[in-house]
Amino acid sequence: MIERYAPQDIAGIFSEESKFKRFLKIEVLVSEALAKLKIIPQSAYREIRQKAKISVDKIKKIEEKTHHDVVSFILNLSESLGKSSQYIHFGLTSSDLLDTTLAWQIKDCLEIILKDLEALIREVKKKALKYKDTICAGRTHGVHAEVYSFGLKFAFFYDELVRVRRLLKDSKGIVCCGKISGAVGTFVHLPPEVEEFVCKKIGITPAKISSQVVSRDRLAYLLSILALLGSVIERFATEIRHLQKTETKEAEEPFYSGQKGSSAMPHKRNPIICERMSGLSRLLRANMLAGFENINLWHERDISHSSAERVIIPDSISLVVYILRKFREVIRDLSVYPENMLKNLEISQGLIYSQAVLLKLMIKGLERERAYDLVQKISFEVIKNSINLKEELLKSKEVKKYLSSEEIEEIFLPHNYLKNINTIYRKLNLL
Repeated sequence: MIERYAPQDIAGIFSEESKFKRFLKIEVLVSEALAKLKIIPQSAYREIRQKAKISVDKIKKIEEKTHHDVVSFILNLSESLGKSSQYIHFGLTSSDLLDTTLAWQIKDCLEIILKDLEALIREVKKKALKYKDTICAGRTHGVHAEVYSFGLKFAFFYDELVRVRRLLKDSKGIVCCGKISGAVGTFVHLPPEVEEFVCKKIGITPAKISSQVVSRDRLAYLLSILALLGSVIERFATEIRHLQKTETKEAEEPFYSGQKGSSAMPHKRNPIICERMSGLSRLLRANMLAGFENINLWHERDISHSSAERVIIPDSISLVVYILRKFREVIRDLSVYPENMLKNLEISQGLIYSQAVLLKLMIKGLERERAYDLVQKISFEVIKNSINLKEELLKSKEVKKYLSSEEIEEIFLPHNYLKNINTIYRKLNLL
């Protein structure tokens, strides 16, 4: 991941130093478990625990010759030990370290992701409550549909984020799964108790079954959730982009002192952060596809997945954390223009109330098809001649057979459309 989009706490978890330190911790834990089971001498475990150390620089130097990071790690680790070095990596294969370490790293990252997601959810909730009674135009197909609550846009987003939060929490037991089961997962050289001991110590789930590796469907599942989260955020970022258009100007992402919008046009205030959210979410979906490709391995394992995972797992997690933090900033500092919402509501010249007119006529006894045709005919006249629906209804002899002037006026009161908003909010536990 390029530095621009790499949060330092995530970069630290996936650094080479962190990886090799986790390898070391797992090797020490394995030796402890083996000593408890009297498979290796207690003295060997004590020496490993006391003397084991590594040098990342030396490991990288050795790897120039071995072309194998785990072998290089073992060679460097063995240099720090005496006779007990013969018990290092006892009965293990490289993937016992690699997959267990990756699960451990993901566990630590999920805690960060969930914390940042909670922070975003709180900001979205604040806006949902603040703008609950703020009237705006609801749009379908980009066209005015009916009167809407601006707060409902945030409430809808809130509900999506809460669902993804549940998926992330539930995914821990599936995704954070390690294995210490040997070359093809049969525990032939060390008992299953070692795997259970190590995984419990580092807070991950032991695999019920593994080959040389943990099944890659687990990682594909993680990447799917991360891509889903990115797409949910992208949807709302796209909403802000639409609302920030010059001809709409109902909301605007933050523009800070000293910020420049264009090298050529000094007046520009562009939705660059929201556009960035769209671009980065595309990477999350692309990485998800690579994750699904990695499920298909030969027999008990090949390494076609390995090179891809070294990129897509750290990058996807880094991107999600970056997106969460940056979009929380957008929501927190969002500029909102309710006066423009009311002004834009009038653009459709009252047509936004057409369904209410239709239903009122039906209640008064006019059959649906006839009522629909009548309202549609008047509506099209409004569009053609740039006049107002309410005024045309008040002038229509056909409409006045069924509706009084007072009843027509009542239809065009926008706050009538918010009468059940509190019910929706209570269903979402927002009130």
